[in-house]
Amino acid sequence: MAPPECSLLILTVVLSTALVVGSSVVSGSRALVTPTASSSAKSSQLMSVEHELDAARAAIRRAARRHGDLARRGKGNASTASDWFDPGVEDALLASVYRNPAAFHRSYTEMEKRFKVYVYEEGEPPIVHAGPCKNIYTIEGRFIEQLELTVPDAVIGGVRTSDPAKAHAFFLPFSVTKMVQFAYVPNTYDKTPLREIVADYVRVVASRHPFWNRSAGADHFMLSCHDWGPEASRGHPELYANGIRALCNANTSEGFRPGKDVSIPEINLYDGDTPAQLLAPAGPAASRPVLAFFAGRRHGPVRDLLLRHWKGRDPEVFPVLEHGHGDDDELDYYAFMRRSRFCLCPSGFEVASPRVVEAVLAECVPVVVADGYALPFADVLRWEAFSVAVPVAEIPRLREVLERIPAPEVERLRMGVRLVKRHFMLHQPPERMDMFHMILHSVWLRRLNLRIMDH
Repeated sequence: MAPPECSLLILTVVLSTALVVGSSVVSGSRALVTPTASSSAKSSQLMSVEHELDAARAAIRRAARRHGDLARRGKGNASTASDWFDPGVEDALLASVYRNPAAFHRSYTEMEKRFKVYVYEEGEPPIVHAGPCKNIYTIEGRFIEQLELTVPDAVIGGVRTSDPAKAHAFFLPFSVTKMVQFAYVPNTYDKTPLREIVADYVRVVASRHPFWNRSAGADHFMLSCHDWGPEASRGHPELYANGIRALCNANTSEGFRPGKDVSIPEINLYDGDTPAQLLAPAGPAASRPVLAFFAGRRHGPVRDLLLRHWKGRDPEVFPVLEHGHGDDDELDYYAFMRRSRFCLCPSGFEVASPRVVEAVLAECVPVVVADGYALPFADVLRWEAFSVAVPVAEIPRLREVLERIPAPEVERLRMGVRLVKRHFMLHQPPERMDMFHMILHSVWLRRLNLRIMDH
């Protein structure tokens, strides 16, 4: 079936000054007209869901406008840090780190109040309804697991619904990492089995439920942290073209679209828990004598270039080490991060790096060395307020770039890191505004930017 016609419309909300995807303002919504007439009952259910979203859009719009009006009159923010964050956080810091603090607060609150996700029950573990929880793809398994564990229709924390007619979004709970483990033939680099599994799964849910065909998959989402997640999504044309793909491998040069897709953080948890060294209180700037730190293997051309230019040149101030996480002195890896002002986070074979999350947790300013990387949660976060972006071509000048950043600016960046730290932490059970909920919020924003209309 051909996808319904899509066009960008001006949202009745928006998020024009509030929510930004990458470097582009989210200023419109995709309008999807159902390809076939629905029954009056189904039409009424759809109208009810869309009415809820309209109410959320209007509330966010009001918050964004109020924030803008107050800012223009020099009267600060529409909401203060103590209203919704931590006591003692200055409004000026919020305004520098969040694109529009009031709009984010209102959007997050509306998500907590309204957002409902239906998890398809089709499929069996280990490829569906399960995922890895103890490796570099941890977030894939933890997210699937958490939605599966969430009690449907719970009054508190009830994002999951057992009634698909009440859902704003639909989750496809397959694990690309598990597909690779059980269906991929090693050393063949043949990804056809992955694409076929995805295609079969979508065909099954589309044949059993009306919701996929209603929107051509635009209100459905998948999540994958495996490098081959984008390739697996190509198994179904509508999923690739219309669906919300939550990916660690968020490479804009390889088809990732920030306005439609969701960039998720990559985190490497060897035993399933965040290392205690990263959770301990971080010391002051004076306890960080190291300018910048990197340790890793030649995993991809960016790291190879970094090591060729900087390995061993100044191990005291600018240590760049060819060293793996699994080596005997693994504990020193986190100790180095906690003694460094900057932590280098170069791409591997793909754009994402778990070092970004590790750096944030260690309160070390991430230096993102990548091209085409759509950073996580950039809808609401100003990454320039707590990280440094360095194009791959600038690797030979990397030390010079960092040394030119004045000490007050480094401290400002570290304050930003401390502020966003909660967004990059995993908890069991999840906590407000942590990584699990920020991923949901990113999906929520894309659903707000979508209209499904009956005819």
